[in-house]
Amino acid sequence: MNKILRRVFTVIPAVALQLVWLRLLMTWLAPWAGLIGLALSVLSFLLVLYIITKRDEGTYKIIWLLLVLTFPLPGALLYLIFGNKRTTRPLQKKLAQAMPLPPVRDASAPLYEALEAENKRLAQTFRSVQAMTGFIPHANLAADYYPLGDDMFPVMLAELEKAEKFIFVEYFIVQDGLMWDSITEILARKAAQGVDVRVLYDDLGSIGTYSNANAQRLRQKGIRIAAFNPLVFIKGTLNCRDHRKMLIIDGKVAFSGGVNLADEYINHIQRFGHWKDIGFRIAGPAVDNYTRMFAAFWNAFADAPLPAGYLLPPESPAEPGEPDGLVLSYYDSPLGPDAVSNELFIDLLGQAKESAWFYTPYLMPGDALLDAFVRAARRGVDVRIIMPGIPDKKLVYRMGRSFYPVLLEAGVKIYEYTPGFVHAKASLIDGVAGTVGTVNLDYRSLFLHFENNSLFYKASLLDSLRADFLATQAQCRQRTLDNIDKGFWHWLVDGVLRIFAPLC
Repeated sequence: MNKILRRVFTVIPAVALQLVWLRLLMTWLAPWAGLIGLALSVLSFLLVLYIITKRDEGTYKIIWLLLVLTFPLPGALLYLIFGNKRTTRPLQKKLAQAMPLPPVRDASAPLYEALEAENKRLAQTFRSVQAMTGFIPHANLAADYYPLGDDMFPVMLAELEKAEKFIFVEYFIVQDGLMWDSITEILARKAAQGVDVRVLYDDLGSIGTYSNANAQRLRQKGIRIAAFNPLVFIKGTLNCRDHRKMLIIDGKVAFSGGVNLADEYINHIQRFGHWKDIGFRIAGPAVDNYTRMFAAFWNAFADAPLPAGYLLPPESPAEPGEPDGLVLSYYDSPLGPDAVSNELFIDLLGQAKESAWFYTPYLMPGDALLDAFVRAARRGVDVRIIMPGIPDKKLVYRMGRSFYPVLLEAGVKIYEYTPGFVHAKASLIDGVAGTVGTVNLDYRSLFLHFENNSLFYKASLLDSLRADFLATQAQCRQRTLDNIDKGFWHWLVDGVLRIFAPLC
């Protein structure tokens, strides 16, 4: 809390200057109030037309249309600041002007040939993700699944001890405690040995847990560190957060999943009951996608780019062996025209023949994704969603529950994890395809944040995911139409919450 308060007092002067400027502008324009009112009415009408015709999620359009039509001036200003992707141009400019990455060694042609012969429809999905993101699939040579952050943490420490060239750390939340202190002790020691150690964290995600003073202490130990999109002014890029989570070691090993670098993620402390999270480790040439994700952000948002040579994948696999399916790792960006993970989940639900299982801590899908869940269940697909039993954010949890009736009526099975909070983000389609990453089934994750995700096909990791899903389901309470809240007042509250769900 002290970190948040210090940060708020730091930002207050900048926000106050913005408010003073707006007040002066309104005072100066007061004599022309009638003419300005007419002009604003015309502009509001044009803005409404723009929102209606824009390619965007329907539920997101509705909230902005309500605001603009009800409060024309403040609604329009809020939309221009927060609701319009044009305001993200500063981030786009930084990414565009960053030092370009070397060309990808694309050896995916034989992988696609084999996949098309086996499952042409899924091959189209892989090609679509590649076209939208620029990332290529790889043969999955080594991937381990961890059903808890508790299980992944000691493996992360062991792999960090092996680092010889570089360590890249990028997380939404970092917080002092057993987990982060254990990691930074190794990072400092490795930096002293000449290993290039770099840390990128989200400034707003870590606002209450990490400060400039914490970062400066790492710099004194030889660790390079940068904050993504620092909170200084109230600006249009405020909503665009780096929700990605990745640890990359020497370009040979990468960790990802839902686990942030704080003690509740490894159940060292308990805030909302038992913390159920998942993660994975991959090794070999497939790690190059993660190295490139980090490099793109570091080159754009840190003070100096990475040295040349870090992005050349190993000529031979780091861990030899027979391919264990395919993996395509990519990152989502709110800056482009495509909401990649949202489209991917809709695509996978449309392909599902037998089953479609999802882990998510938050459930606020847009209309298209919600319809995809409904259609899959109605045609007989076994659709299941595991949600938290103990919420971390009660209002957001209540918003998620507002989607239960329409899903349950369609035949979707919803389970709530009674021991505590589920922070896992994963999907499993027909037992042969699936994703593990950082993407929640809410608007913020699907449309506003930078996220990373890995799409697997016929990897043994998916067998581990299936076993873990069933074991977790056994600890859940199933929600049905008979045990959810009903009645006019609940319907009314749900309706209001559904309107504002895209903003949460």
